[in-house]
Amino acid sequence: MSGPVALRLPPLVAGSRVLAFGDYQPARVVTNDEIAETVDTDDEWIRSRVGIVERRIAAPDETIVDMAAHAGGKALAASGLAPGDIDLVIVATCSAETPMPAHAASVAHRLGIAAPGAYDLNAACSGFCYALASADAAVRTGMARHVLVVGAEKMSQWIDWTDRSTCIIFADGAGAAVVGPSEAPGIGPVVWGSDGGAADHIMIEDRRSFIRQEGQSVFRWATSAVAPVALAACERAGVRPDELAAVVPHQANLRIIDAIARKVKATNAVVAHDITHTGNTSGASIPLALSHMLGRGDLPSGAPALLIGFGAGLAYAAQVIQIP
Repeated sequence: MSGPVALRLPPLVAGSRVLAFGDYQPARVVTNDEIAETVDTDDEWIRSRVGIVERRIAAPDETIVDMAAHAGGKALAASGLAPGDIDLVIVATCSAETPMPAHAASVAHRLGIAAPGAYDLNAACSGFCYALASADAAVRTGMARHVLVVGAEKMSQWIDWTDRSTCIIFADGAGAAVVGPSEAPGIGPVVWGSDGGAADHIMIEDRRSFIRQEGQSVFRWATSAVAPVALAACERAGVRPDELAAVVPHQANLRIIDAIARKVKATNAVVAHDITHTGNTSGASIPLALSHMLGRGDLPSGAPALLIGFGAGLAYAAQVIQIP
């Protein structure tokens, strides 16, 4: 009998970084006044409770793949890479119309990316941070050289539009990033976890159900448990909160966002308030916010930004990245 065979592994890469972001939002804008026509609410109440002024809702025939391909195409163009340079595609989504096939392979096909690794990832509102951590690991271990990461959601198809607790909050859209190798780390270590014992606080019970949530329970958890995770991500990345140029929490609720930002004490950072005009787009919210901030010129290239995902599961994840 022959002895054990030594397996070969690809060479390790020093680090990875985000090369570019891209975004897409549906054309239809739904204002608070429009929602108030069908449920017992008004513009002032919605603004005071969640901070949302308007949100985007996809057309009935507009799919997650459609939105993901739009955002991914923008990120790919901004990165300066060709479709053939991408060898892994990850789509973070929790609002899939169908359980199979995975959206990622279809997105890759739409963009002309031939035969990449492709999979979907469901960590709900933390999905983009989970997917970014997975892309970082793939690049650093040599499993992929360039990765397209997309957060894309069509939450509107899982909403009961007569339920005031959810219809005022959720919305549709997609954000994307291209991740590639770097001589120095541009994506810090992820700090992630979950509390499955509270998973029923935000859920869709079955294929015939709509999303429901225990708003107050989620609010208390998010405003108390998430900031320590964010601070741990800063510590693991070797970045002080006062060195951050941006804090980009999941765009769940304006009061939650501001509570987390205060506890992180990132005194010199711009805090993302994208929720005001996009609503809560779950796994798409962080890349959407970052892409919009970059488009406005709010963020200096190379500076550190803290990303914080949290939500259904209850899953959470945070990491520090260098702004492309």
